[in-house]
Amino acid sequence: MTKVNKKQETRKRIIKAAGQGFRSNGYAGIGVDGIAKDAGVTSGAFYAHLGSKDGAFEAALSEGLDEVIAAVPELQFQHGQGWIKAFSAHYLGQEHRTDLSCGCAMTTLSPEVVRAKSEFHAIYEEKMVDIVELMAQGIDGTSPEDCKSKAWAVLSILIGGLTMARAVNSTETADQIAAAIINAAVSAAGKTKVSN
Repeated sequence: MTKVNKKQETRKRIIKAAGQGFRSNGYAGIGVDGIAKDAGVTSGAFYAHLGSKDGAFEAALSEGLDEVIAAVPELQFQHGQGWIKAFSAHYLGQEHRTDLSCGCAMTTLSPEVVRAKSEFHAIYEEKMVDIVELMAQGIDGTSPEDCKSKAWAVLSILIGGLTMARAVNSTETADQIAAAIINAAVSAAGKTKVSN
C-alpha cells in the first residue's frame, strides 16, 4: 500500500468511526478522543485528517447522506415499480431499527443538524434535495413538482416513523409502527415507475 493509499484508508476509517459515533451517541455524546480510539488512530492523526470535531461531523454527514444518494437508484433498478415498498420495508426493518451506529444518517443525524450551525444546514439541504430529486424520478405524478412533493412526504414519513419505532419499548409496538409507516409511505408515493 502506498503512502497516499494508506492516508486515504486512514481518513476513511476516521470518517466511518465518526459517523458511527455521531449516529449512536449524538454530536455531544462523543468526542475527538472517542472517535480516534474507535478508528484505531491517535487524536493527533484525527486532527491531521479532519481538523476538528466539526470537520468530522461535516464529513460524516456528507458521507452518510451520500450513501442514500447511491442507494436510491440502486433500489429503483433492483425493484422496479416496487422500489418504494422495498425501500420502506428495509428502512423500517428490525435490523435497521436496532442498529443506530450503522443506520441511515437521515434519521440519526437530522436532529443533530437542527442544533448545529448553519453550514451544516446548507450541506444537509443540498444532499436531501438530491435525494428527493432521485426519488422523484421513480414516482409518477402530474408534474415534476408533484413527484418531488410526494418524495418529500415519503421521506418525512419514513424518518419520523423510524424515530418512533426506535423510541418505543416493545418489539410488538415497533412492528405495528413499522407496518403502518410502510403502508403510509407506499400510499404517499402513489404510483411508482421505473426511472430512466
